[in-house]
Amino acid sequence: MNLEKLFNPQSIAIVGASQEEGKVGTVIAKNIIELGYAGKVYLVNPKYDQLFGARCYKKLAEVEAEIDLVIIAIPAKFVASEISENANRVKNFVIVSAGFSEMNEEGKAREAEILQLAKEHNLNILGPNCLGFIIPKLKLNASFASGLPEAGNIAFVTQSGALAVALTDLAKAEKIYFSKIISIGNKMDITETEILAYLEKDEDTAVIGMYLEGIKNGEEFLKIASVVSKTKPIVILKAGKTERAQKAISSHTGALAGSDEIMNVAFAKAGILRAKDLEEFFNLVGFISHNKVMASNKIAVITNAGGLGVLTTDAFAKKEITLAELSEKTRLALKKILPEESSVENPIDLLGDALENRYKKVLQIIDEDSQIGAIICLLTPQDQTPVEKIARVIAKFNAKSTKAIVASFVGGKKVEKGIKRLRADDIFNFAFPESAVSVLDAFYRWKRKEEISIVSLVSDVSQERKVNAKAIIDFAKKENRHALYFSESRKLLELYGINTIKSFEINSLAAGRLELGAGFDFPVVLKVDSDEVLHKTDRGGVVLDIKNQEELEMAVTQMQGNFPGAKCIIQPMLAREMEIILGIKKDANFGSVVVYGLGGIYAEVFKLAEMLIPPFSKDAVESSLREGKLGFLFRETRGQKAYDVAELARIICDLGDFSQEVDDVSEFDINPLLIYNKDGSVAIAVDVKVII
Repeated sequence: MNLEKLFNPQSIAIVGASQEEGKVGTVIAKNIIELGYAGKVYLVNPKYDQLFGARCYKKLAEVEAEIDLVIIAIPAKFVASEISENANRVKNFVIVSAGFSEMNEEGKAREAEILQLAKEHNLNILGPNCLGFIIPKLKLNASFASGLPEAGNIAFVTQSGALAVALTDLAKAEKIYFSKIISIGNKMDITETEILAYLEKDEDTAVIGMYLEGIKNGEEFLKIASVVSKTKPIVILKAGKTERAQKAISSHTGALAGSDEIMNVAFAKAGILRAKDLEEFFNLVGFISHNKVMASNKIAVITNAGGLGVLTTDAFAKKEITLAELSEKTRLALKKILPEESSVENPIDLLGDALENRYKKVLQIIDEDSQIGAIICLLTPQDQTPVEKIARVIAKFNAKSTKAIVASFVGGKKVEKGIKRLRADDIFNFAFPESAVSVLDAFYRWKRKEEISIVSLVSDVSQERKVNAKAIIDFAKKENRHALYFSESRKLLELYGINTIKSFEINSLAAGRLELGAGFDFPVVLKVDSDEVLHKTDRGGVVLDIKNQEELEMAVTQMQGNFPGAKCIIQPMLAREMEIILGIKKDANFGSVVVYGLGGIYAEVFKLAEMLIPPFSKDAVESSLREGKLGFLFRETRGQKAYDVAELARIICDLGDFSQEVDDVSEFDINPLLIYNKDGSVAIAVDVKVII
């Protein structure tokens, strides 16, 4: 999509313009005419001859001049015909009207009709059910929100128009400025993906903030986001973490929210910063919009209150940023200028009687320590604290220093003027120091990810293997089965180099002695093998540790009685050490997701699981294994030998290939995959479920 004329129009027509108080068309027309937009404006409404001292056209078709953008604010039932009549001459539309997929089936049908028009005529349509958009630099408020924010470098993209109004109002007080504010509504045609692609090339945008309730075409979104996030931080506030919230979303904009855990994995893969709540979202976009890049993850903290310093120290737990170990040179320099009772460790405690000069001298000394990437300046307003003077000192220091500087002046009225001084000089102040630490950490993680490259890998699909896998699945489909037999699953895994336990099949217990297959010996395991019995343990479809012939024949007789006509298989009873679960989940947003974790019967109890979205590299998998919830398996602990991380990473990569090549599998898991930490032992899949 070429969205340049949509967001930078030389001429705008407003269909549904009005002067009636309370009408959306009235607010939009006033905003565009009265706030300074320099382009041509055409007003369209059959009720009026004139509006705002200008001609009002009865129909859009009466406007003979070229029109870059049409804003539609008329009842939903008339929108499709309006677009159809003008689709050959106008290519950009904003539909602010509601009454579409967010409402009912009739609304969905209207939306589908308009989308078909967009495809047939190569149109760009924002909305429907959206606020519109605002471009402060152009003095263009093409929305029904009031006022015009100041021009800046944050692009804010939102599914909620009301949230855009609230956030821009809050931003005024915090000196946060915008390049674009875009409400995408139902995302019928233009989605967050197209907006991201446009903003990547927008010279006025340095930071992209998004409020999303759902993501359309998640796989394409990740491809675009992984490219954009290398140069422009993307901060997303994603709603719909709970089932109740997801239901609310469906009724609000017709969006479909995916699994929240998978959303986290997807965002991390693409280098997106996810805000946990509205406060963190606001802090992240505000901080990043006017802050220096951190040269390192080493942070210095200065404070005039020891307790605040301790709380800040606690906030560094489980973060990638760390409190810097101050150099001996720095500590000696601090000792010379600070009272004896002060702490010259980190946090540096300036004591409660610290005046502006003490802050100034300490900042100068810290600035000379090259290992430090950022400084957090804490302050509590004690009786003798000159808050405004200290704010001025920090502001002057920030103008000269190459380090990232943030503040946390904690208090109410006593710190108001000081915070105002900080804002005026582009220093972001956090209400509480824990927020400052969280935001610095998120920003550092984004920068670090950019430096080590987050380009999505291209999946290396084997066509021959894909054909062979499809043949196995097609055979089961012809028999109208919903799952593969174990023998078929084994063949499928062999194609991907995954070692699977041997087994042989018993169709019936014939008269006489049941012989074990060649190469088998007691003890053994008996299992039912049926597409109707997927959770074998729960239904008594597994008998473990069968030690002799008599036990085997009794178990087979009972199994065949419990599951008449079903196949039964016998497998060796392997020595168990560590059980891993591997699986593939099909996600509505992002396609195939590979899951791995602690397996066996405790998989759902402990929930020690991680997710990866293919394609991925072996290095990425090894990193996930070492740093994730199963990391303890790959470290020597109390004499316990580490498990082979390379072997499990290779199997997970093979499973990633499987997920990209086999389309007809709706659900898949290996549980357990037995792994060993003994020399010469290899991982082996014991139970496999392939649902088609």
